[in-house]
Amino acid sequence: MGLLGLDIGTSGCKATVIDYEGRVLGGAYREYSLSAPQAGWQELDPDTVWRSVKEIVAESLAGYRGEGIKAISVSSFGESVTPIDRNGKVLHNAIIYIDRRGQEEAEFLKRSLGFQRILEITGASVHPMYAINKIMWLKKHRPEIYAETWKFLLFADFILFMLGAKPHTDYSLAARTMAFDVIGKTWSREILDAAGVEEGKLGEPVQSGTIVGEVNPSIARELGLPAGVILVAGGHDQPCAALGAGVITGGIAVDGLGTTECVTPAFPNPTISTAMAKSSFACVPHVVKDMYVTYAFTFTSGSLLRWYRDNFGQDCREEAERTGSSAYEVLIGRATKGPSSLYVLPHFAGAATPYMDTLSTGAILGLRIDTKGEDIVKAILEGITFEMMVNLERLDAAGVRVDELRAVGGLAKSEEFLQLKADMMGRRVTTLDVSEAGTMGVAILAGTASGAYRSVEDAVALLVKKKREFVPDERIHAVYAEKFETYKRIYPAMRSIHGYADGLAD
Repeated sequence: MGLLGLDIGTSGCKATVIDYEGRVLGGAYREYSLSAPQAGWQELDPDTVWRSVKEIVAESLAGYRGEGIKAISVSSFGESVTPIDRNGKVLHNAIIYIDRRGQEEAEFLKRSLGFQRILEITGASVHPMYAINKIMWLKKHRPEIYAETWKFLLFADFILFMLGAKPHTDYSLAARTMAFDVIGKTWSREILDAAGVEEGKLGEPVQSGTIVGEVNPSIARELGLPAGVILVAGGHDQPCAALGAGVITGGIAVDGLGTTECVTPAFPNPTISTAMAKSSFACVPHVVKDMYVTYAFTFTSGSLLRWYRDNFGQDCREEAERTGSSAYEVLIGRATKGPSSLYVLPHFAGAATPYMDTLSTGAILGLRIDTKGEDIVKAILEGITFEMMVNLERLDAAGVRVDELRAVGGLAKSEEFLQLKADMMGRRVTTLDVSEAGTMGVAILAGTASGAYRSVEDAVALLVKKKREFVPDERIHAVYAEKFETYKRIYPAMRSIHGYADGLAD
């Protein structure tokens, strides 16, 4: 028997079929695009996502020769909700977290309840990206949509509902609405009353790994699934990836190295403090029962290398085509050996944690007439790593210690980059046999719920295997530790230059 894990992203969705021993037996991926109805707006069409999911499920199963699929679970990005009527009809595109709508609503909630009270309830700092603000915007500006909406579902919940599940949401995704009590594990009446949103319009909160239904027979026939496939509540993509990387104890974090970077550590007790809030670190229920996670993330990582490749690296693209490798491998391979004399502030798309500064811009400092392209590439690699070092330092100060990073994602394929990260950070960096940690995580949830594994812990012990460990070179780390002190002065200086030194940007 097999397990099917689905992961829904903002730019594409993927499916992975594994057997009970963790062998990957099939998979597929589809891209889709966001739409921008006007400046500052970013939306995703849920019907397009649903069609893409059906395609990848059918494609994954076409190459699968096993005895059938026992269970399905889904992970997705957070914050964005889909309004549906009682028949499952999509009433409006999902407003994505990077959409500017919701700023007035966030300010209203902060004035009404206070920053500290919202933090105490939700474990999150007030921010317009969260779903409750987008729902409030719809109620004010599209009242007919709000009135007709039966449920607002986050994306993993929406896909499971379309497959046949009851309307629900898991705790980790509910926490991305800024309307969920992360300690009591219920919708917050206090926040919903202030927002003017009825609790009945939201899915029932459940623990990740809960059985929420079976695949609808007609959908099963359409997709080539057997009858009676179990549907299991998944979760937010980052804690699902943490589970898929074996992050079920303290001191370990998954490091997702893709277009952006996100480090997700786990801890056994809720950590809600001023120190966490000052760095915009949320406290979120893990998909593992009775544990919590937080997110330290950047808006640029692989995207910064792509920016360099597309604008200055045509020869790298040509070499990659000749050799059959990726342009990123060529870029990283060409990077200057040893620490760079340059500094890159990687805020090319604004700053994420710990600053959450949408006005911040990128910078390259130290350019000279003899600076070469490979010097800039090395400085980019250092800059995106320095930015995460700032986050890890803030996490340490808040009492969340990370000693080992488990690297997954596209950039985790570069051993040179992973050794650089270990040397710079002074922490172990490991890779895993299965790099698709997100779909592995939901497969673990599906397998545990359906009885394939006795517990999440047993599943992790069986399925999550380390591939290689990168140990820091203390001599190189000492050099970068000194350079890091200079790096930390760049962002405050840039804020001063831009004229908003007193307080963070909205």
